[in-house]
Amino acid sequence: MKTLLYKNTKISYTDSGQGTAIVLLHGFLENKTMWKDYVALFSEQYRVVTIDLLGHGESDSLGYVHSMEDNAHVVQEVLEHLKIGKAIVAGHSMGGYVALALAELYPASIKKLVLLNSTAKEDSAEKKLNRTRAIKAVKQNYVAFVSLAIANLFSENNRTKLAAEIEKVKIQALKTPLQGIVASLEGMKIRKDREALLRENLFPVLLVLGRKDPVLNYEENITQIEDTTAELVSFDDGHMSQIENKEELKVILTDFFK
Repeated sequence: MKTLLYKNTKISYTDSGQGTAIVLLHGFLENKTMWKDYVALFSEQYRVVTIDLLGHGESDSLGYVHSMEDNAHVVQEVLEHLKIGKAIVAGHSMGGYVALALAELYPASIKKLVLLNSTAKEDSAEKKLNRTRAIKAVKQNYVAFVSLAIANLFSENNRTKLAAEIEKVKIQALKTPLQGIVASLEGMKIRKDREALLRENLFPVLLVLGRKDPVLNYEENITQIEDTTAELVSFDDGHMSQIENKEELKVILTDFFK
């Protein structure tokens, strides 16, 4: 484990391999350990960096709200610390929101972008309301909230089939402190719409979506890449493509990273 300080806040990251830099950003309730199998694969050919976002994994919380911009500044700080000028950035779910904020704030840092079960759209009014409800729920019963939230990320037919994997994700999620959870929900709720960024076609973009994603509506989210040069890959599963479609995703990412 490597760490640096950002605004007196400890940020934890890993750095393996050599070559073109790939930065992997985890989603809400996840941490950098989620990428273990991908790091093992890609560090044979690339320099792979994983970062625990604010209030997740072994990174500390910065405040009551962790905006996507706050997290993007953290990522840029790690890149500068490691003397990485340009990187391929892949973000899962909330990690995708952070990657988009990074692309807007530091466009020169992005070589290619992967949005994995993520969206450039802002939260709808209903989603914002659900985030407020989630904040209340996690404060009332932390364990019940986290356990249910994780199971609900997988497509229904995978909840039994991948029970052992889901349990592993749950164990990691339960390491996320309450402040980290609340601050991230607040941050996701206020994030801005960045669809215009995708339409600028500044760098190659890969969008990976699940047709049975319980969190992101598939039909709604394919519209974000209309009139863009972005590639779309669709799986018949849920929000956790990095687990539900692991082997296929490895092949797709290997191709895109070239």
